[in-house]
Amino acid sequence: MTDIAIVDYGMGNLRSVYQAVHKVAPDASLVVTDDPQVVAAAKRVIFPGQGAMPDCMRELDARGLRQAVLEAARNKPFLGICIGLQMLFEHSAEGNVPGLGVLPGEVVRFASELRDAQGNKLKVPHMGWNQVHRIQNPLKATVAPSPTGGGLGRGNTLEHPLWNGIPQDARFYFVHSYYVQPSDASLVQATSDYPQPFVCAAARDNLFAVQFHPEKSAAAGLQLLQNFINWNPL
Repeated sequence: MTDIAIVDYGMGNLRSVYQAVHKVAPDASLVVTDDPQVVAAAKRVIFPGQGAMPDCMRELDARGLRQAVLEAARNKPFLGICIGLQMLFEHSAEGNVPGLGVLPGEVVRFASELRDAQGNKLKVPHMGWNQVHRIQNPLKATVAPSPTGGGLGRGNTLEHPLWNGIPQDARFYFVHSYYVQPSDASLVQATSDYPQPFVCAAARDNLFAVQFHPEKSAAAGLQLLQNFINWNPL
């Protein structure tokens, strides 16, 4: 049985994900696969991706991977990365397409006219290193319906095991124009600012997913991947 399956639906550079996971788990049985049976049999599943939401959903279905991904997201340790986070939600404004519907909420685009506190225009896509603020008690987080993602509450007690060994406000690498707005505040695990807070990590039960790229995020990213390998939520 495969220890870790990295889902390949033809979108994004999977080599960096493979190399990062192999670095933290050199003895694990690790495969990049587009075979639904391999995904179904794996002990853990990583669901990365890059590109446009309509293309990603189309390619996932074209390879017959939808059901295997849905089952994995519900039944085994599961890590979504970048659009692998966005695809878990119900609907995306990018192409006006439905997602997998594993998590309740929408995927929305950054406003075209974003400015920082000094009035400087910010580019979309949001690209580069940015601090990630962990929500220490996600049950007390509140998500405002604002399209900027503003108004996110921050608690002060419990933290998710995937943050073990990672400092608060550690920097991770982002490349995205869209972000998720969960309709269930208890899903929110972390936020980042661009320039207002937006959700960059969500979790429920055996599932954890992030907007940033841990495989490109140096020591903090490798620590998160190591934590995922060691995580036994079931």
